[in-house]
Amino acid sequence: MDLKRKLARLSGVGPGSKAPARSVVAPEAPRDEAGPSAPSPPEPAVVEAAPEPPRPQDPRIESLRRMLADWSQRQTQTQARRAEAPRPPPKPLPVVPEETPHGTLHVCEQLLPPDHHHGSAPVAGALDVEASLIASLALHEDLAAVDFQRMLFLDTETTGLAGGTGTVPFLVGVAWFEGRSLRVRQLFLRKLGEEAPMLRWLAARMAHASCLVTFNGKSFDWPLLRTRFVLNRVTTPRELPHLDLLHCARRVFKHRGAGTRLVHMEEQVLGYRRVDDVDGALIPELYFRYLRGGDGASLTPVLEHNANDLLLLAALLGELGRRFRAGADGGSAFASEDPRDLLGFAGVALRAGDHARARAFARAAARGPGNVGIEALALASRLARMAGEPMAAANHLLQALETARGFQAATLHLELAKLYEHALKDLRQALEHARKSAAAELPEDHRRRIVRLEGRIERGARTPSLDLRARAARPDP
Repeated sequence: MDLKRKLARLSGVGPGSKAPARSVVAPEAPRDEAGPSAPSPPEPAVVEAAPEPPRPQDPRIESLRRMLADWSQRQTQTQARRAEAPRPPPKPLPVVPEETPHGTLHVCEQLLPPDHHHGSAPVAGALDVEASLIASLALHEDLAAVDFQRMLFLDTETTGLAGGTGTVPFLVGVAWFEGRSLRVRQLFLRKLGEEAPMLRWLAARMAHASCLVTFNGKSFDWPLLRTRFVLNRVTTPRELPHLDLLHCARRVFKHRGAGTRLVHMEEQVLGYRRVDDVDGALIPELYFRYLRGGDGASLTPVLEHNANDLLLLAALLGELGRRFRAGADGGSAFASEDPRDLLGFAGVALRAGDHARARAFARAAARGPGNVGIEALALASRLARMAGEPMAAANHLLQALETARGFQAATLHLELAKLYEHALKDLRQALEHARKSAAAELPEDHRRRIVRLEGRIERGARTPSLDLRARAARPDP
């Protein structure tokens, strides 16, 4: 093996070697110091390892590089155009300043004609409600003496939903009737710290009203406003009778299963769908942007949202009053009504002590499918029994059993067992239904019921024979 190959092996470069290419210099040959000078060896050779062939480039990587370069170029061009384009001047909010004895207000106002509808319901229908029926519907006796011609609708938009002293109502919307036209007036807080004139005007307006009509106002709007009166050292107006339609809606429309948010009532009950409505959760941030010098046009949808809420209050009140009043008519008045709502009205009438109206609603709701029809028949049975008609009560329960299953059917059998035992005095029918009601009561109670009924039936079967023996033992007169 010659010197070049040895050097290649020592440096790790050679055939089959994967070491990187590098230069290798052969060391000098040793000199013989004792002997004569040896001839100089030839120049050491530099060995260059063969470079690796270039790897082929992945086409996907090259495509991604081109896409990123194009995107970066487009972004740069877009930013340059935005910087060059002139910004439009901020648009003003559609409110006007108004000088009042209470100070300067910023107001948006409109007057709606008597024939104005919100969805399928006329807004002026709120004027046709009967105070006594609304008091029953709201389960609020104080409303029976209210003059609903002078009611005041109220809704606020605030800087937050948590309430408390840090929450400010920056938009207070009110509405009232002038004749049969509805005047909508919205008071806007241009900047924080200017609440006092707005609150003084609201107190003066409330002095002319007979009651407040809100949606969740008992829990949110009015407590918040009352706090703002105190913090701004403005005299708090006297408490008015308060009709909170949220509670009415929960009782009447609870069987729909879609919640009781105001927009749900609007869509499902009145058939009105808002277009491009602002999300309530975004309203506080829109106001804070306005305070930081943003465009007032971004708050225009908030004013529209608030005005629609006020119109909905009037339309919903009129619709609830009209439907509840129909319970006295019955028959064809219920033909177009949703059975779920009829069942809700029946429950409200029962709680209000209006059993005749409740029974009419329950009978009409019995045509509903599934659980709605079963619950309506069970309620109709209860009302018939309260009216002293046990046979009609039993017939309602038997009709409900045609579609009831499982625990629901066991509950109906238990009611029938009680009805036949105590009201109709038919012990055999009572025992038959009691044997099918095991799932509806505790095992001990069920066993005692069966034993009691079997014992009563057995004693009743022995009674005639005992009477005959007693007669035979007595001497003839």
